[in-house]
Amino acid sequence: MRRLVKWFSFSLTAMLVLVTAACSSEPETSSTEASAEGEKIEINLAYGNQPGEPIDKLANKWKELAAEKSGGQIELKLFPSSQLGSEKDVVEQATMGNNVIVMAGYDFLMDYVPDAGILTAPYLTDSIDDLIYLTETDWFKNDITKALNDKGIEIVQGNTVYGERHLLTNKKVETPDDLKGMKIRVPNNQMSIATFEALGATATPTPLGDLYTSLQQGLIDGAENPLPVLQGVKAQEVSKELSLTGHQRFITSWIGGKSFIDTLPEDAVKILKETGDEAAKYARGVLEEENDKVLAAFKDQGVTIHEVDVEPFKEKVQGVYEKFPQWSPGLYEKIQDELAKH
Repeated sequence: MRRLVKWFSFSLTAMLVLVTAACSSEPETSSTEASAEGEKIEINLAYGNQPGEPIDKLANKWKELAAEKSGGQIELKLFPSSQLGSEKDVVEQATMGNNVIVMAGYDFLMDYVPDAGILTAPYLTDSIDDLIYLTETDWFKNDITKALNDKGIEIVQGNTVYGERHLLTNKKVETPDDLKGMKIRVPNNQMSIATFEALGATATPTPLGDLYTSLQQGLIDGAENPLPVLQGVKAQEVSKELSLTGHQRFITSWIGGKSFIDTLPEDAVKILKETGDEAAKYARGVLEEENDKVLAAFKDQGVTIHEVDVEPFKEKVQGVYEKFPQWSPGLYEKIQDELAKH
């Protein structure tokens, strides 16, 4: 009897082992099949600009191109108007490996690689094309891109044209002296703050999404940005004096955390970068058309436009280049040498 019980127990145990093994093998097969088919890749795309602005149109174009070229595998989920947080906050989220690609100015990236900030320095170049050229040099590839990689940041698209930045204020500004005592909204980064302090204003960092209410409530006396951006936040409804200072010619980047980008298939990363470049070129054309339209619209809304002499502004900001001891020695001269080759 005891032998029969032992035999029955052994047989039952063996059957359980076989059943367990069979069940455990099923998910492995399913997983393999899912990998072969290719899983859908959803990526959050974050930026501070409003719907309808050139940057938003770029994002929508990028979403369309990425979906088309990946056969629907890549879906970019758009978060305009700083919905995921301020630029600085979302850049930090990206470095922590979050599922996000964020538009980040090189003035923000100088917190990670100081030399990157010179790309947004006031009156650095004579044209946007000069700035784009700088992103194609060995200096950019070795001293900026690789250095950012070492800090956990991957540039997905590196030369989105943001435009020339101008001043929209509550009172007329024709010279730097007119800025004394004025609180000017700037992005929360070292370069923008240093630039407007050099011009004599009180630089007041404020998220772009809060600009309109800050003007309404008198917390700031004006703002600076490319014309479509100023129109996008409806700043012209409050401030009626536009000074065409062109104090910064601005390109920006779209970055992701390297740890997140490294989790994506190589072909997906390639598609993201290629379609990002296509979308950036498309958006530059949109921006150039928008500038003329915005100027006309501002005039119709009672904004006075001032064609200012920029030389006094240039002179005032020369000291900005001495404000960053963390820059590599001779960085400004190196940039000018690169530009001379163009």
